[in-house]
Amino acid sequence: MGFGLKLSLLGLVSLGTVWLHGQTTLPKGEGWPAYGGDAGGQRYSAAAQVTPENVSSLKVAWVYHTGALRTQRPSRTEAAFEATPVLDGRTLYLTTPFDEVLAVDATSGTERWRFDPHVPENFLAGVYTSRGVALWQDSHDGAASGRRVFVATLDGRLIALETGTGRLCADFGEGGSVDLKKNLPTQTSEPYQEYGVTSPPTVIGDVVVVGSAVADGQEVDVEPGVVRGFDARSGRLLWNWDPMPWATHQKVRTGGGNTWSIISADPEHHLVFLPTGSPSPDFYGGLRPGDDRDADSVVALDANTGKKVWSFQVVHHNLWDYDVAAQPLLFDYQKRVPAIAIGTKMGMIFVLNRLTGQPIFPVEERPVPQSDVPGEVTSPTQPFSSLPPLSPLSFTKDDLPGHTVADTATCMARLSALRNEGIYTPPSLKGSLLYPGSLGGVNWGSLAFDPETGILYVNSNHHAFRTRLVPRWRFQTDQVLRSWENWIYASASLLVLLLVVRRSWKPGWLGGVFVVLLAGYGAFVAIRPGEVQHFGTETAPQRKAPFAVERAPLTDEHGLPCTPMPWGKVAALDLNTGREAWERPLGTMVNGAETGSLNLGGPMVTRGGLVFAAAVREPVLRAFNKRTGAIVWTGQLPVPAQSTPMSYEVGGRQYVVVAAGGHGGFGTKQGDSLVAFALP
Repeated sequence: MGFGLKLSLLGLVSLGTVWLHGQTTLPKGEGWPAYGGDAGGQRYSAAAQVTPENVSSLKVAWVYHTGALRTQRPSRTEAAFEATPVLDGRTLYLTTPFDEVLAVDATSGTERWRFDPHVPENFLAGVYTSRGVALWQDSHDGAASGRRVFVATLDGRLIALETGTGRLCADFGEGGSVDLKKNLPTQTSEPYQEYGVTSPPTVIGDVVVVGSAVADGQEVDVEPGVVRGFDARSGRLLWNWDPMPWATHQKVRTGGGNTWSIISADPEHHLVFLPTGSPSPDFYGGLRPGDDRDADSVVALDANTGKKVWSFQVVHHNLWDYDVAAQPLLFDYQKRVPAIAIGTKMGMIFVLNRLTGQPIFPVEERPVPQSDVPGEVTSPTQPFSSLPPLSPLSFTKDDLPGHTVADTATCMARLSALRNEGIYTPPSLKGSLLYPGSLGGVNWGSLAFDPETGILYVNSNHHAFRTRLVPRWRFQTDQVLRSWENWIYASASLLVLLLVVRRSWKPGWLGGVFVVLLAGYGAFVAIRPGEVQHFGTETAPQRKAPFAVERAPLTDEHGLPCTPMPWGKVAALDLNTGREAWERPLGTMVNGAETGSLNLGGPMVTRGGLVFAAAVREPVLRAFNKRTGAIVWTGQLPVPAQSTPMSYEVGGRQYVVVAAGGHGGFGTKQGDSLVAFALP
């Protein structure tokens, strides 16, 4: 989907921190100046006070409550707290799911200021999440007034705030804000209703780069996924880049291809790296023939001009919602070759030279299953990385673990009913297996990298979905029935209730049958697939395409995945050797057993020897020994954290901080806590 599914620089005088053209001179990993730890998304902290030997003493240092759920917004039950803060001096900056920007003391959790952009309801098809902010320092102004916090909002605004006060920067755009919907061609009947931004902008030099989120499963001609660069001082548009210029020639123009996740930056080489999404609609490509380049790719742009330098497509002619959700990770391969690691929803990792786009670890084009859907022409091959995949690329009913005989039989029956030819089995009218599911593999939680050891750390999901294309005529008939059946059922139920209460009807056996049928019909209405619900059963209309799509998790009667265990894990991949160093189930779904769990959020690695990860349905933050994968500590959280932790050192004390607010779409308990842990 085009959602995505969300921060200040360490400025202590004692550490000699200075700002320079939106970047800092600190070594990588010091503080936490950007959403991904540094501009290249390494999610690495050079803080080393907390180690595997003393982590058992880690305690809650402070808790800050954002107050986001105290609002009377109808959407508060759908909110997802996916933020990772950034650090500037002694202040953390982050956002709530409704784009409120918060400044919090990094040592005490005391609120310094907040800014509410007053985002209206009903944008982005019910997605309410904001992953964070970006920071910039005016290189022409060393004063505090020259520092800015940028946030891009769900309703399509780019806003600049003063870091010290939270006031709008009046000289940026129109009174502190740029309307991202201006100068963008609209294609939908409800312009921009499902267009906005869920991830932080990226700052490189004096340029603010911003992508967008669109509802790409809803309609063929959604808004195009244009990426733009703005002047950080004035808000003036400097350049824009269209991922799909070829779509302008189509009879029904395809939209999307947007960059909804986090953009990486390489200031030394003046490059930004875009993780692009799927062209619309997600699961039928008959109206967008060919490979659909540069969608579902990582694209390197010149940050000064917006011109494309190179592009690498991870999926040709995407039919599986396998957009690039993870932030591209920039590192130096063997400490000397400029490289980029791309985590994918397919569970494959691609490693390229980041200046040329050429693979460092070989990539092979392999034949894949072909579509039997009228009008669809599948790509004959797909790229496969030579690095070990994070999960098997296929499975059969013989691989199912099953917790009971009955559950195993249920899974086998459901799997046998689907077309299953391994990864890239195309959607079908019968129903096809989608594995890994379109949550991943690797989602927006992205990757972490230890520059000292060359080891990559990653959270992954191992869940399957079943997908089925529904002919347009049948989908439209169903929609008509849906619009009437609730009224009919409610009216009939009310009539029966009134008759019984007034004792004017004494049902015999025929009346009893009528009541049973009425109740059964109500149950049928209740369990039918609804409109977009990204984490469970859903029906996406794909308007103007000949097919809608139904998608649902492949589970047993108890809701447990019909896939081999673990169902989620954290793994270490040694990029020196190209081999997996270790893996460990992440979370539990069955009575405390290490089954692994569906997870949203990424890992973070420290110089002190630890990998931290939350992300699962349990309200805990885990610490792993980064050499062995052993769990060495668990910290209790108020509610689950569908977010990525971060760490920093201020005043001689290391803090590990995570946003624990649950996730409305994920079905976890919600909250509003930012929790900081530290040694006593």
